[in-house]
Amino acid sequence: MPALEQERLVTEVSSGTKLTTRDRAAAILVVVFAQQVEDVVSLTWHHVDVEPTKVAIALGKTVIEIPPPLDDPFRELAATAPSNTAAQPNSNWVFPGYGPGQHINAASLRERLQRLFSPRAAHLGTLHELTKLAPIAIIADTLGYTAHTIERHARGAATTYAQYVATRQ
Repeated sequence: MPALEQERLVTEVSSGTKLTTRDRAAAILVVVFAQQVEDVVSLTWHHVDVEPTKVAIALGKTVIEIPPPLDDPFRELAATAPSNTAAQPNSNWVFPGYGPGQHINAASLRERLQRLFSPRAAHLGTLHELTKLAPIAIIADTLGYTAHTIERHARGAATTYAQYVATRQ
């Protein structure tokens, strides 16, 4: 996904009205933080810290602070969590499913996001862009990927760590 399209998509998922609050939160994790839908659906409120002054989420080894306005959907969800429906009494899932005690099905979420964008293309586009901004090891640790996976995306984006160092000197 081209960078300009990526920027348009970030604007839409952060402040648009085409998605529900829950789907906006999931879309932000895919579009901005390059998370796979399978990983997004398995997040619990233990991974997310919503405070009056900040919202932070643990995706990999690092806790990432989510800046405004990207934090809005998480604040809205936290205000209504945990879900207290018959299917989800005291659920700790950020993205609860329809079955008792289960998170939403990844295929179901992917289909809902597909109305606005291709989750796979957005995920891959974000990884490609991120490999241009920071060293592979930092991206991998921060987002919960292996260095090998990020290296593969860096090669695909025609970016290497040497190019990163050259741009910083």
